Order: sequence, then C-alpha cells, then structure tokens
Amino acid sequence: MEKKLAGKNAIITGCNRGIGSALVQEFASQGCNIWACARKNSPEFESQCQKWAERYQVWIQPVYFELREEEAIKKAVQGIIHQGLPVDILINNAGVPAHGILTMTSVREMKEVYAVNVFAPVILMQNLARQMMKQKSGNIINICSVGGIEAQEGYLAYGSSKAALLWITRSVAKELAKYQIRVNALAPGLIETDMGNYKAPAEREKVLARTSLKRMGTPEEIAKAALFLASEDSSYMTGQILTIDGGRV
Repeated sequence: MEKKLAGKNAIITGCNRGIGSALVQEFASQGCNIWACARKNSPEFESQCQKWAERYQVWIQPVYFELREEEAIKKAVQGIIHQGLPVDILINNAGVPAHGILTMTSVREMKEVYAVNVFAPVILMQNLARQMMKQKSGNIINICSVGGIEAQEGYLAYGSSKAALLWITRSVAKELAKYQIRVNALAPGLIETDMGNYKAPAEREKVLARTSLKRMGTPEEIAKAALFLASEDSSYMTGQILTIDGGRV
C-alpha cells in the first residue's frame, strides 16, 4: 500500500509525549521525515525517535528550543531551513493548559499561556510561510481545542488562547491560499493525555456525561485526523476547523 506522506518533510512541535508523540509515529509510518521539536533533550525521546526512524525507514531529527523565546524559535527555524530541504508540513501541536476564573487570572499568567499557545505558532507560521511561499506549496495544521469554541467558566487564559488560534487559522488560510498553502486546525475534545487529565476528576466526569461516545479520545485518533489534513485526501480543504470531541453536545 502506498504511504500517504512518502517523501514529505514535517515540522511537529511538542513531540515528547501525548498527541505530539502519536503524531510523530503516525506520520513516520506514512513515510514522512520529521523534525521532532521538543523543549528539553531526554535520552528516552532520542531513543524513541531513533526506533521509529529505523522501523519506518525515514529520518526523525530531534530539535530542541523554548517556545516562550522568540529568538530561540527563529534560530531553530533557520537551522532547519539551512539544511536545504523542503518543509512540506508544519504542525503547531505544543500547548500549555491553564485554569482560573477572570478575577483569579493574572495578566502575567495570560502572557505565559499566550506565549506558547498563540505567539509561538504565529512566529513559526511567519517564518516558515516564507519558505513555503517560495516552494508554492505547504500544509499547516494547528492543534487547537473545543475549549476555544465553547465558552466555559474557569478557563479564561486557555480558552481564549485557543479561540485566538482558531481565528488566526482561518485568517492565515485566506492569506496563503494563493501560494497553494493550506491551513487547517483540529479541535480535540477531552483526550487521554497529561493535558486531558489536567481537569479535576469531577470536571472530567461532567464533560464525559455530555460526550455522546462516553469516553476520552486517544492521541492516536487525533494523529489520524491530522494525517487526513496533511495528505492529499483533504486537498480541497483550507481554513477549516475539524472538531474531534466524541460528540460533545
């Protein structure tokens, strides 16, 4: 069977666990070479990347930088571009959770959340869009959240940051379409990850009660949806938000 991303090169952020780890394995299994971005180096992460690279006969290159630091992001992107390879796919997956009502959320905390959830994806898109514009091709996927679609008390910083990224996705899609660059987003619901388990047990149960499938999603299910957006299967899609929440009503 032909691999859907054979010969493609992707940059994926937040690769050391959860959805990011699932994205790396899923994309590698489909023939994609990957710059696997993470904040800190770890022997376990390096070993896992090497195992998947050998198993799927692709290259997986760990890249380390701090998403809260603009210059660190730019330096990492420059290092990737200087390798002289096309960058076909960018997945802005890394994100941080935050809980707090209006009167208990400081501006400092909001800035910290926005630095990772909004500003870092924008900086990456700005710097990589130039490369994709030269190529006249590219595919950008932003991992957002249903938390950015439905208003919920107690998540001021997180919910508003994901809402901002959803708006940015649609806007950037319009700007880049003429260069044959597609930009879409995934909006996962409650997923079985560290971030998904960030909610208190009682809160998780409340969400699951509203979820038609009565369970949390898996990182692998999100990775397969991302594969759809990254492949030619979705060639007529741009500026779209694909919600994957188990029927949360």
